[in-house]
Amino acid sequence: MKESVVIKQKYKLSLSFRFLKKDLVFSISIILAAASCFIQAPKLEYINFHVLVCLFNLMLVIKALEELKILDKLAISFLNKSKNSKSVSAILILLCFFSSMIVTNDVALLTFVPLTLVISRKTNMPMMETVILQTVAANIGSSLTPMGNPQNLFIYSYFGITPMPFFSTVLFMAILGVSSLYFFIHRLRGSELKVDLTPVTIADWKKALVWGLVLGVIIASIFGIIPNQIAFIITLMISFLLNAKVLLKIDYLLLVTFICFFIFIGNISHSEAVQTFAGTSLKNPASVYFSSIFFSQIISNVPASILLSNFTTDWKPLLLGVNIGGLGTLIASLASVISYKLFIQSNPSEAKQYLIKFSIYNFSFLAIFALIQYVILKFLNII
Repeated sequence: MKESVVIKQKYKLSLSFRFLKKDLVFSISIILAAASCFIQAPKLEYINFHVLVCLFNLMLVIKALEELKILDKLAISFLNKSKNSKSVSAILILLCFFSSMIVTNDVALLTFVPLTLVISRKTNMPMMETVILQTVAANIGSSLTPMGNPQNLFIYSYFGITPMPFFSTVLFMAILGVSSLYFFIHRLRGSELKVDLTPVTIADWKKALVWGLVLGVIIASIFGIIPNQIAFIITLMISFLLNAKVLLKIDYLLLVTFICFFIFIGNISHSEAVQTFAGTSLKNPASVYFSSIFFSQIISNVPASILLSNFTTDWKPLLLGVNIGGLGTLIASLASVISYKLFIQSNPSEAKQYLIKFSIYNFSFLAIFALIQYVILKFLNII
């Protein structure tokens, strides 16, 4: 009997441990939030509910569109017309770049990296470099809109930015992104290739159209055209009417992770040590720019943006810094971890080689973007 109890307890512990390992960032955020409560009592005002509602709305509509396979249909129709491997890679990379602006970098990679791996298996074509460039493309593309990634959504809301200043700030990054991706795609080896993927049919175009309109409403709420609460009510009503199950399928852990980071950063930002460090380190826009790139490398760009926003009003170098900072290490952007996991699941023996090539590509992009964007900011007298 005692042995049975011990086994059950071990099993429960094992399940808990596995759960923690499954989402490491979530686990770390809970630990940090709990630990910071010993430094400072948490306050409700630390939590940015506007960001959470926008994020919830986006996750809901994107999951619904994902289930309708809109992006899959678009991708396969393009790929079936391709005649060589370089054009296939170019399509897959550019799909990640442009789709991430609307559906976020995570969803772009979750949609198109598996498709890349299917093509790789069917054609025996090595696609490691394509997957790495897809990751880079998704991280750059998502930087160019307020809803492209969580850090943009947070900064846009936190600083009350309007569309024109936002897009004018990321304009040079967009140009640099397209031109650098073109250069690296051009370097890929090309060979004759015939892709024959089964076309995807959309089961219900009416639903797809309705969800597309809901996405338009959410984007309008992010830009401040309509109230955030109205977008939330519309999104929730349409979910119940068209597909209530989608409410169970979104990533609630991401929302809880954000809440934990808000609490942690709200608590520690009021500590004397952190305020002294921030006061000496974030003296000017240049220090904000380089600090945001540096902190993104070690704690990821989403928590870096939340942390540094408490100590600066210079949102332009912060916005550019955390987005450029998404390049570099594997953990700099959590979207990079997604493509890494997907690739090694299909190619477990190539994990080390992937990490080496990933680092070479990403640090190359990081160095190019950080330097050129710094020169541009200097020329515009922002830094």
